[in-house]
Amino acid sequence: MTSSYDRRTERQRELVGIASEIGAAFGKRADRYDRDASFPYENFDDLRDAGFLKLAVPERYGGLGADFVTYAMVAEELGRHCGSTALTFNMHTATCLLAGPIADELGLAGDELAVLDRRRELLFEGVVNRHQIHSQPFSEGLSGRATTGVATVAEPVDGGYLVSGRKIFASLSESADVHNVVCLVPGDDRIRLLGVSAGADGLTVSGDWDPLGMRGTVSKTLLLDEVFVPAEQEWIPPGMFDQVAARYPWFYMTLSFAYLGLMRAVLDFTSSYLRGEVDGSARGHLPQKQHVWAEMTMLYDRTRALTYDVLDRVRVDPHPDDVKLAWSSMVTTMEGAPDLASMAIRACGGRSLLRPLPLERLYRDARCGATMLPWSVEVCLERLGQHGLVESDGSFA
Repeated sequence: MTSSYDRRTERQRELVGIASEIGAAFGKRADRYDRDASFPYENFDDLRDAGFLKLAVPERYGGLGADFVTYAMVAEELGRHCGSTALTFNMHTATCLLAGPIADELGLAGDELAVLDRRRELLFEGVVNRHQIHSQPFSEGLSGRATTGVATVAEPVDGGYLVSGRKIFASLSESADVHNVVCLVPGDDRIRLLGVSAGADGLTVSGDWDPLGMRGTVSKTLLLDEVFVPAEQEWIPPGMFDQVAARYPWFYMTLSFAYLGLMRAVLDFTSSYLRGEVDGSARGHLPQKQHVWAEMTMLYDRTRALTYDVLDRVRVDPHPDDVKLAWSSMVTTMEGAPDLASMAIRACGGRSLLRPLPLERLYRDARCGATMLPWSVEVCLERLGQHGLVESDGSFA
């Protein structure tokens, strides 16, 4: 099967090329954001100026019209330059994907489509014309599934909802203009997606932020105490989020594209270091270094090939075997990234870990992916272990 990468359209090549151009500046700033555990505002200015805040907004709403696969390619390239920027950009773009191309593929009709069209017109107007940045703080630490363990409550009131709850690891916690939270209306088991405006009464950003890696995401805790959300900021119809979990589960693998790009960054550094381009001392002619390099390239090639095999299968209402392959891809990428970084340390030696060289940051960043819900390595391994052996409940979330 020919990979999506080999079949890239001219438009996809153009967008990845732009990501590469602006990414060069990201790489130069990455050490500072990591050291300070600060949000990459300059990088988001560059993303805005390149039009990338509207990357996945459909063209009819003034966006660049990228679909899911095109986004994956762009995210991979951004991850090659700055993992924290790629992850936070994912949180913003995921909302646009959800309300845009993914919603279109679900084929909503009637009242659901009418509601969606009204709401996303407002959503996309804010992104396109006012350059609003969105986040998606879903996690509450209560469940490994996207549609369970939701304790955040939205009480209906005149004109909207009063939202109360707690979201942990809320990336862009101090930087997003709108925090899009999943929640439940009492007596209704359909997941809602509500846009909580930054600075709203009752919204508090809590906690310190001094993590091992991906420090530029600034993923603190959001506390919501009867925060008013206007009805028009319920971005998608009630229950559409549940449909996505069942019919378009690829949505939950978007984080892995940033980590695939991070793996490429590890290879790039290792190649430069062994060639002597970093400190003038070439080591690539040594057989023991070549052996480790061979192991590294094989690991990366396997990981990337599996990712793009999955991307070839992206469609609404997938076959369970195709989703199984996506779980395998998640584990391979999120476990492969730290393995590759460890190999790079072995190949380059201890001096390569000294700052300001990027390898020690890449090593720390790489170790953060395995725990990220809802498709953490732990969750994906559980499902892979059950696939083909026990009867499934039909849920992919």
